[in-house]
Amino acid sequence: MADLLILLALVTGLILLTAWARMHPFLALLLTALVGGLAFGLPPLTDGDTPGVVAIATGGFGSTLGGIGIVIILGTIIGVFLDRSGAAITMADAIVRVLGRRFPTLTMSIIGYVVSIPVFCDSGYVILNSLKESMAARTRTSPVAMSVALATGLYATHTLVPPTPGPIAAAGNLGLDAKLGLVMAMGLVVGLVSAGAGTLWALRFRDVQPDGASDAEVDRRIAEFEKLANTVQRPGAAMAFAPIVIPIVLIMLGSAMSLPFLPGTETTAADVLRFVGQPVIALLIGLGIAVAGLRPTNHEKTVTDRVAEGIVDSAPILLITGAGGAFGAVIQATDIGTFLGTELSALGIGIMVPFLIAAALKTAQGSSTVSMVTTSALVAPLVADLGLGSDMGRTLVVLAIGLGAMTVSHANDSYFWVVSQFSKMSVPQAYRAQTMATLVQGIAGMVVVVPLSLLIA
Repeated sequence: MADLLILLALVTGLILLTAWARMHPFLALLLTALVGGLAFGLPPLTDGDTPGVVAIATGGFGSTLGGIGIVIILGTIIGVFLDRSGAAITMADAIVRVLGRRFPTLTMSIIGYVVSIPVFCDSGYVILNSLKESMAARTRTSPVAMSVALATGLYATHTLVPPTPGPIAAAGNLGLDAKLGLVMAMGLVVGLVSAGAGTLWALRFRDVQPDGASDAEVDRRIAEFEKLANTVQRPGAAMAFAPIVIPIVLIMLGSAMSLPFLPGTETTAADVLRFVGQPVIALLIGLGIAVAGLRPTNHEKTVTDRVAEGIVDSAPILLITGAGGAFGAVIQATDIGTFLGTELSALGIGIMVPFLIAAALKTAQGSSTVSMVTTSALVAPLVADLGLGSDMGRTLVVLAIGLGAMTVSHANDSYFWVVSQFSKMSVPQAYRAQTMATLVQGIAGMVVVVPLSLLIA
C-alpha cells in the first residue's frame, strides 16, 4: 500500500511541476524519476549486479531512445521535407478529394487505425505527423482534435491486433499461437469501437488550439500553408505519398514475414524483407526518396539545411521521450506492478480481472507491451476458472488485456510525450485530450468485450 501511495504522490508531483511550476517536462521527469526511485527504496548507488537509481534511470533513458530515437529523428526530417516542399499539402488535398471535408477527424482516425496494424504507434505517429498537420490546415480543423484522432486510431490496433508484439505475446502466453487469425479478426472489430470512441472524444477539442503554440506561431504556420498551397511547384501525389507509404509498406511486409503461419518465411527474400522492414531502415529509404524527389520550394535552403532543421526540431522530443523512459524504468524496477496484479487478480470479477490488471500495470509503469506480456502471464492459469477456457474465451481475454494496456497513457509513457510534443500540446492539455482519450477507448472496448464474454460463458 505504501508503494501505491508513493506512485500517486509522484504522478501528482509531476503534474504540479509541469503545470503549476512550469518546469520543463525533461527536468520534471528526470527529477521525479530520481526522487521516486529513492522513495521506493531503490539503492542510491550501484552495488555489484544491483543497479543504483541513477543507473536505472539512465538505462531507461537510453533504452527508450535506442528503440524510438532514430525513428523520431528520421521521421522528423522526412516531415520537414514533406512540409517545406508542399508535399504534405498535396497529400491532404488528395485525401480530402477522396473522403471529403465533412469528417476530417474520422479520416485521420481511419488512417491511424490501418497504419498501426503493422507499425508501432510511436513510429506511425511520427511518420504521419506532417500529413496530420496539413490536413488540419486544409480542412480548418483544430490540430488538437486531429492529433487525438490520429493517436487514438493508431493506439487501437497497436494494442489489439497482431502482428504488434504486445498482442502476439499475450496470445502466445494464453495458448493462442495457432489462432492468431481469430485474435486479429476480433481485434479489428473491437478496435473499430475503441478507435471510434477516441474520435468522438477528439471532437470535444475541435475548436481548441495547442497550448504550446503561440498566436504568432499559428499565424506564421497559416501564412506558410497558404503560400505553399498556392505554389505551382508542389510535387504530384505519387511523389508526395512515397516517403510515407513506402516505409509503411516495407514495415508491413517485414512484420508479415515474422508470422509463423505464413509460407515462405524462411527464405532469403523473407530475410531481406525483414531487414528493410525494420522501422529505421524503412525510414532511411523514405528519407532517401524525400531527398531525391522533394526539393524545397524555397531554393535558398539546401538539402543539408533541411536535414539540420529536422535534427533541431527532433531534439526536444528526444529529450522528453527519453526522460519518460527513465521515469518508466524506475517504476518497473519496483514491486508496484506485482502488488497491483496480485491484488486485482483476487477480486473474482470475470473478464474485468485481466482488464484491470493490465490497466493498473499500464498506468503504473507506462509500457503497453510490458503490461500485456506481464498480465497475460499472470492470468493464464486463471482463464479456466474465469469460464473463458475456450479459444474464443481466451481471445476475449487477450482483447481485455489489450484494452487495459491502453488505459491510460500518461507521463510515464513515451507515446504520451511523442503525441504531446509533436502536437505542441502542454502537459495539462495533453492530459485532458490524450490521456482521457485512452481511458475512453479502453472503457468503450470493454463495453463490447464484457457482453461477449457473458454469452460464451
